[in-house]
Amino acid sequence: MSDDLIINVDNVRAGYVPGVDILNGCSLELGHGELVGIIGPNGAGKSTLLKALFGLLDIREGSVTYKGEEITGMTAHELVSRGIGYVPQNNNVFPSLTIAENLEMGVFLKPKSYKERLGFVTDMFPRLGERIGQRAGSLSGGERQMLAMSRALMMDPGVLLLDEPSAGLSPLLQDQVFVNTKKINQAGVAVVMVEQNAARCLQICDRGYVLDQGTNAYTDTGRNLLTDPKVIELYLGTLAQQN
Repeated sequence: MSDDLIINVDNVRAGYVPGVDILNGCSLELGHGELVGIIGPNGAGKSTLLKALFGLLDIREGSVTYKGEEITGMTAHELVSRGIGYVPQNNNVFPSLTIAENLEMGVFLKPKSYKERLGFVTDMFPRLGERIGQRAGSLSGGERQMLAMSRALMMDPGVLLLDEPSAGLSPLLQDQVFVNTKKINQAGVAVVMVEQNAARCLQICDRGYVLDQGTNAYTDTGRNLLTDPKVIELYLGTLAQQN
């Protein structure tokens, strides 16, 4: 699979406090067009892995490559320009701005492509096009998540990083998020999704990673992890009760 990798995270160590690692030799591979899920208990380092990958956290050891290029230590700004999009769990839209203005912010590095990309995201999510002049702060939680994803897609990324996209949503809106994630992936964008709704995540992803204490506990196809007795006993049972 190495020849087809778009992202390779190799043996990464990182943390928020000097001398204290949250990630302890964590690795991840993402192929072109893949949808990869990351699950695990609270505090396992799932969101930390995305932040380290996206340049929001210093990597102390290990490396990250994108299309064969070393990107370890690059800033988020540089990574966006290279084709990596990121949707954080919280504060992921500008509530005082309209949908159109939020989407325009997403393409600030390539303003001339605004109309073209606006057409792409509103074709994918017609509801946003219907409410293009509405302020983001008046949107429902599910609509905000849709807008946040769309803003990240405005730069035409090859990879989209999603941090807990279904968090805080009702079961119905959660399902919409997973449907939208699959739709984005089918449009040709490789996706890495951190999710607390472990079972639903594994149902749609090509491959999954189970993190525990900042390292890889299990890695397999989503289908195999979903039916693995050890994963069910140690992770899916507990996580399923939280959703």
